Amino acid sequence: MMLKRSPWPVILQVVPELSTGGAERTAIEIAEAVTMGGGKALVISEGGRLEDELAAVGGELIRMSAATKNPALVLANAMRIARLVRERGVSLVHARSRAPAWSAWIAARRAKRTFVTTYHGIYNQTGRVKAFYNGVMAKGDAVICNSEYTARIVRERHPKATDRVGVIYRGLDVERFDPALISPERVRALREAWGVPPGKRIVLMPARLTRWKGQRVLVEAAALLSARNRDGDLVFVLVGDDQGRTPYRAELAALVEARGLADRVIIAGHCDDMPAAFKASWLTVIASIEAEAFGRVSVESQAMGCPVIASNIGALPETIAPEPGILANAGADGFSEPVPAAGQRPWLFEPGNPQALCDSISAALALDAAVLDAFRQHAMERARTSFSKRALQHQTLAVYDRLIGTQLAANFANAASR
Repeated sequence: MMLKRSPWPVILQVVPELSTGGAERTAIEIAEAVTMGGGKALVISEGGRLEDELAAVGGELIRMSAATKNPALVLANAMRIARLVRERGVSLVHARSRAPAWSAWIAARRAKRTFVTTYHGIYNQTGRVKAFYNGVMAKGDAVICNSEYTARIVRERHPKATDRVGVIYRGLDVERFDPALISPERVRALREAWGVPPGKRIVLMPARLTRWKGQRVLVEAAALLSARNRDGDLVFVLVGDDQGRTPYRAELAALVEARGLADRVIIAGHCDDMPAAFKASWLTVIASIEAEAFGRVSVESQAMGCPVIASNIGALPETIAPEPGILANAGADGFSEPVPAAGQRPWLFEPGNPQALCDSISAALALDAAVLDAFRQHAMERARTSFSKRALQHQTLAVYDRLIGTQLAANFANAASR
């Protein structure tokens, strides 16, 4: 027997696991927002280390192995989800990954419920089979993308979905990345752990050690600065786990030695305290040589008052603060308005070009201290306003409201302001 819908909105999100990652973290943040907005938040997942966090924000885990590519299991999961949708009075189904999206889409259509998807990244697409498999993410009644770059690719690949595609940027935890909460002791402990001498300014590169993140580009740029005698009081710190890529780490270490930079470049490994790492740094460099679908590190760094120089590729330019006074706001449909392009120099440089990166760092070094401080303040404000977790939550709920006629966003805003 088909049960009636719940008198309050019930939102069902579907995500493969609840481990550490953008899709998983955002699912918990939206579960929190739905609960604060007076709704019920359900999450289908295999579970993982974030289960307790989901429960803490009021979400309910429904354990299911939904991330299968087996057609028979996809259909079986779809039937199970459709039954759940009817029994629990679900109003909207939100899928955050391709494999579970197929089951979720079939279930939503069978139960005649609204279906939403979120692209948390760009999927490789070679051939018709892959294009068909990826295509389920463009079937949403609303298709949310994590950047304008991602949205542009989705529109190119799925032109019929163009009018349903919009951007909601990934949210920053402004409470964690708050420079006022970072004690001098935390900063001092990191500098000592890294072996940075007193009085030296840190140029930080936070990225796992993999070739496409561009660590070699930064090392070569550091060598060029040294040859110009422009490195002065700078120390370059590469923070990130090699994740088993020990040959690449050894290659970087050999390059540092070959360029005579052993006293200038530190390969520090994993860092557990990134807010303090950004607070300790004068500048952050993101030197990716392949496109990033968003740029979380860029936003976190700027929120901590640490300016960013980044490769002019993918979504990274969207995260770099433009001229002061320009901020992105949510449009009437709940999606983010396009972010104006940032100035080219010194904050963006040609990907894979050590000379261009050297020139950008040199330009930053030449900035008047008052000008640089004003930019720090502007970048901090923009990061905490345009990319906040609260903005992500409110904009997503506004999309839900537009589709199912609820008042989740307004209720959430009232609850968040208390």
